[in-house]
Amino acid sequence: MEWYAAGGLLIGTVVCLMALGVPVAIAFMATNVIGTLFFIGSFNGLLQAVDNSTVLITSFQLVPVPMFILMGSLFFYSGLAVRVFDALDKLFGRIPGRLCFLTVAGGTTFSTLTGSSMANTAMLGSLLVPEMERRGYAKKMSIGPILGTGGLAMLIPPSTLGVLLASIAGVDVGRLLIAGIIPGLLLALLYVGMISLQVWRDPSCAPPYDLEPTPLREKLLGLVMSVLPMGVVVAMVVGFIIFGIATPTEAAAFGVLGVLILAALFRVLTFKVLFESLLSTVKVAGMVFFIIMNSNVFSQLLAFSGASSGMIGWVTGFDIPVTVVLLAMFAVLLLLGMFMDPVSMMLISVPVFFPLALTFGVDPAWFAIFMLLALEMSQTTPPFGLLLYIMLGVSPKGTTLYQVATAALPYLFCDAVLVGLILAFPMLVLWLPGFM
Repeated sequence: MEWYAAGGLLIGTVVCLMALGVPVAIAFMATNVIGTLFFIGSFNGLLQAVDNSTVLITSFQLVPVPMFILMGSLFFYSGLAVRVFDALDKLFGRIPGRLCFLTVAGGTTFSTLTGSSMANTAMLGSLLVPEMERRGYAKKMSIGPILGTGGLAMLIPPSTLGVLLASIAGVDVGRLLIAGIIPGLLLALLYVGMISLQVWRDPSCAPPYDLEPTPLREKLLGLVMSVLPMGVVVAMVVGFIIFGIATPTEAAAFGVLGVLILAALFRVLTFKVLFESLLSTVKVAGMVFFIIMNSNVFSQLLAFSGASSGMIGWVTGFDIPVTVVLLAMFAVLLLLGMFMDPVSMMLISVPVFFPLALTFGVDPAWFAIFMLLALEMSQTTPPFGLLLYIMLGVSPKGTTLYQVATAALPYLFCDAVLVGLILAFPMLVLWLPGFM
């Protein structure tokens, strides 16, 4: 069978099953069974597929996934997240559009401790949108910054999706996590610039309002007592990885320990908090590991059928600049984002795109960040981006999909600017990992 027919059969089966509403993990598992029987054609082939499926999920490099999920769950269920937002709210005072800037600052902080764009968007939306609406903020100012900042969790370490991508693609986990720091912070600055521009052009979209002045002593106390401890936890996790003091797994464990100590010091560490955090971690990590297990077999089937090598040989047979190839991959990921969640997109695209990028001599950590940016943009790209619907679900009644999608456009432009910058200046991604 020709490589394009084999690839079309495998990828087409997955897409069709997901289009019929079959859960992602089940769709991949069914495709693996069909593909194994078709290409190998024996019961022994199925036994081999089962044996191979456990190779990746028993890998030590996947241990950070449940650790980072637990870290974010503890941060959320203990109420430490609300303390950070309250402290930042007092710190910003009366500056125009302060709630928008609070969204970016607080959302960036929260993303470093959750690693989940969906959790980030849902929390920011439920906390801040009603307050912004009550203060007379235009919908583009109450919804847009949250949609933009929600996706930062994919880039800024510890990114759960980044760990998954590194594990599936065979990229060094620590190097990928560190590579996302500068692009993530740069994107947050672009968002701040966009908010400033919008407020400057139309001050009525974020009207000022009377606010009881907060004494400087209270501002500094909130900063030291609420924000700084979180910063220490994040710096500990990231710093341990950069300077080689600990592996990503050990750094993630230290991160969990840090949040537990903070929760205990603030007297919010209860059995209920522990139970809810552990239950959430087991549910999410179990689902993720089951998906990864099936994706591993899917990747092997693509290689066994000749689809992966055939695609690489076909593309490299043309005299095409590497930038054009990268932009074509980016466009495919944006298109897939209209129909799939980030994990599904990753599982389908990584086995094809990563070998192709490596053939062109692209640094694997840089390409992983490039892919994460594409995944982030795809989740807010109208009309089917997943974060658009999450935002719609937590917004006040009467909010339409058109309003949510329109609010997202300026921040998608910021994302596109960052894509252009890392294409033009790859060291924005590779500079920090060079110190490892």
